[in-house]
Amino acid sequence: MNVSFVGGGNMANALIGGLLQQGAAASSLRVIDVSSDARNAVQRRFGVAVFADLRQGCAGSDIIILAVKPQQLRDVALELKALLQSQIVISIAAGIRTRDLSRWLGGYSRIVRVMPNTPALVGAGISGLYAMPKVALAERQQAEAILSAVGSTLWLEHEDQLDAITAVSGSGPAYVFYFIEALQRAAQELGLDAQRAKQLSLDTFAGAVKLAKQGTEDAQILRQRVTSKGGTTERAISAMEQAQLQRHIINAVRAAQERSRELGDEFGKAE
Repeated sequence: MNVSFVGGGNMANALIGGLLQQGAAASSLRVIDVSSDARNAVQRRFGVAVFADLRQGCAGSDIIILAVKPQQLRDVALELKALLQSQIVISIAAGIRTRDLSRWLGGYSRIVRVMPNTPALVGAGISGLYAMPKVALAERQQAEAILSAVGSTLWLEHEDQLDAITAVSGSGPAYVFYFIEALQRAAQELGLDAQRAKQLSLDTFAGAVKLAKQGTEDAQILRQRVTSKGGTTERAISAMEQAQLQRHIINAVRAAQERSRELGDEFGKAE
C-alpha cells in the first residue's frame, strides 16, 4: 500500500512510526504539510518523502489519511476531491462526520472515520473505526491494519457511537492523568516527596491495569477482592461512594459525549 498523510502532526508521526516498525517501506509513505518545519522534522525522523503540494503528495496513493485539525478539514477536502479516484480516505479529524466529509469531497463515499487516542504515540492506543457502506471488506481490513500499528482497534456499526468512543477513550487518557495527579497529591500530602509520589502512583496504576487486562474478571470483582471488610481500602471506597464519585465520573463522560455531538454539528455546518 502507498499511503499519503495529509498533515504531519503527532498522530501522523505515531502512525508512520508504527507502520515502519511493522515492516512498511519508507518509500511507500508520504507526508503533505504546508509547514516546512513539520515536513523537515518528519523527513529527518523517518526518511519518508514529504510534499507541500497536495496533488504531488497524493499521486499514486492507495490510501489517503486526513490528519489535519477539524477546522482545516473542509478546505483540504475541497482541494482533494478532484484528485480522488478509488483511494480509501481515512479521517482522524475529531468531530467531522462522514456525511459532511463526503459532501465536501463531492459525494465521495469510500471513507473510514477513526477516533484514535494519544497513547497511540507510544504504540498503546485504541481506535474506534466506522466505515461508510460502500467501503469494501478488503478496504476495511487495510484501514484496520494501519491503525493496528499503534494499538488495538474497535469497529462500530453506527457512526454516532463514535461520540461515545470520543468521550470514553478519546478523552479518557485525561481522566486517567487526572486520577494519577490526585494520587500523587495525596501521597505528597501524606509526607512522601514528589519523586516517590510519582513512582507510587504510576506503578500502582500500571500494575492495576495489567492485572485487569490479563484476567477475565470484571473491574468490580477485582475491586471487591482488594477491599477487605473493615480495612483501609473499604474506608477509602466508602468515602468515594459518599461523595458519589462514580456517578460524577459517569456524568462527566456523558458531558464529553454531548460536546462531541455539538462539535459534529458545528463543524458540519460549513458548505
